[in-house]
Amino acid sequence: MANLFVRKATGLVRSWSVFDAFIYALFSINLITLGLYSFSQMYYFEGGMIPALIVSAVFIFFEVIVYAALIAVMPRSGGDYVWQSRILGGAIGFILAVTGWWFILWLWVPLYGDMFRHIVLVPILGVLGAKDVALWFAGTQNGAFTASLITLAIVSLFIALGMKTYARIQKVSFYGGMLGLLIVIVLLLTGSPEAFKAGLESNAVSMFGAQPGIYDATVSLGTNAGAITPIAGGTLATIFLVLPYMVFFNLWPNWGATLYGEVRGATDFKRNISGMGWALGATTLLGIILLLGIQKTIGWDFYVQAGGAWWNYAWGYTTDAPALPVWPYPAMLAAFLTTNKLVQFVVVALMSLWWFGWSGTVFLSSTRVIFAAAFDRLLPEKVAEVDERTGTPIYALLLMVVPSIVVAYLFAYNIASFQALTLCSTLVIAVTYLGTTISAIILPYRKPELYKASPIAKYNVLGIPLITVAGVIFGGFLVYLLYQWLIDPNGLYGIGLKNTNSVIYMLVNYVLAAVIYFGFRAYRKRSGIDLSKVQAEIPVE
Repeated sequence: MANLFVRKATGLVRSWSVFDAFIYALFSINLITLGLYSFSQMYYFEGGMIPALIVSAVFIFFEVIVYAALIAVMPRSGGDYVWQSRILGGAIGFILAVTGWWFILWLWVPLYGDMFRHIVLVPILGVLGAKDVALWFAGTQNGAFTASLITLAIVSLFIALGMKTYARIQKVSFYGGMLGLLIVIVLLLTGSPEAFKAGLESNAVSMFGAQPGIYDATVSLGTNAGAITPIAGGTLATIFLVLPYMVFFNLWPNWGATLYGEVRGATDFKRNISGMGWALGATTLLGIILLLGIQKTIGWDFYVQAGGAWWNYAWGYTTDAPALPVWPYPAMLAAFLTTNKLVQFVVVALMSLWWFGWSGTVFLSSTRVIFAAAFDRLLPEKVAEVDERTGTPIYALLLMVVPSIVVAYLFAYNIASFQALTLCSTLVIAVTYLGTTISAIILPYRKPELYKASPIAKYNVLGIPLITVAGVIFGGFLVYLLYQWLIDPNGLYGIGLKNTNSVIYMLVNYVLAAVIYFGFRAYRKRSGIDLSKVQAEIPVE
């Protein structure tokens, strides 16, 4: 086996506990960053937000079962790539995993940068009295691009420090972020609409130079934008139409699956389900509580209208600038309920930890997929090198960072309508997940010896392997999502076949992956290495 892979073992270290993996999963479906960012954009749906949150979580729990089972069978760094290449074949595994975990993550960088400026920079600068700088970050293309560059620097540092150090950063962010969220929820549940309206008028004017009458102006602009999404209610059909946008936020409890070669106790199926499942359940529950808090004090209609006013302008559907010149961040709006600057600063600073604890997810999982492909000799051997001190695949990290700068530039300045590709970031990864889900469905039949020797072999439903049953349910959900995104019969998501740019962008990614795969396969064959034999073996961590 030594001459098949780059070396006998990967060199990666099992430096994480299952609790570390739980925190990573919780941050991956981040209520404050991804959640609030998505909710504010979902202002034009007819289905209720809370029912959609619950229904999506039910389907995603079957994803948790699928991934927990695959991890227990093959806890290897590279996750989706390793499973698909060993079960479905090398070409499928490489093309789907590399596109979903490497190329499309370049597009996530400006999204992380966008959330960084709205959730960290703007609120903190506003509270500190740096109005002009806050507004520069909030409302200019240069500010958006700069935020993405700062994001890249922070993330690269976190990941270069290694898994062990990042686990410590996560824990500090987890406890501090949870404290901040508790304060926000208390402020919202004990506040009143009258107090919020007064606080908004006062703070938005003093911090960000908004014009008096901001509340009524926001209501008007949001109404004109078509803001109608209810907090609850709606028919089952309208609720299901919310799901393809909702999963932009919560489809990711399995985001750490590519890292489980570095997690102790990863062969324990129940513990894997517990880690990802509790992250999904806790996020869903906290989301419901936070939404109810928003309804009580900020007012649900106003919150949806504020999101509509902001994004309708940001997306170029209107030339009417929002009355609130910064993104309507609920934690900041909750801080407006007090006039105490110290309390305001503590709230937004603690809540910013949700971003810092989450930020590493943009590259950490991806570097392990790139590493796994290089370990299989499908990329230059240099990419499989690991820093001896930190256990970090540095060259794999560079393959994420450098192209991300280009994509962040295209996104910030909306070149070729790049901002309209936002949901492609989810669609392409969902295709990767579908490949893994098919792998899970057929695993007991394609690899019977491996399955029977695994800890999941004893779990069955009416005589059918649990992994197969869960895979069919989650796979059906993914097919529904892909149909809605690609065909988009109701014109709700903007990334389907009607958007030529999105189709071209995604196809270019898949073609690039195919060129790399077949190019390296031919190159290795000339060197006397049969990659089909390499990908028939399971690497040793």
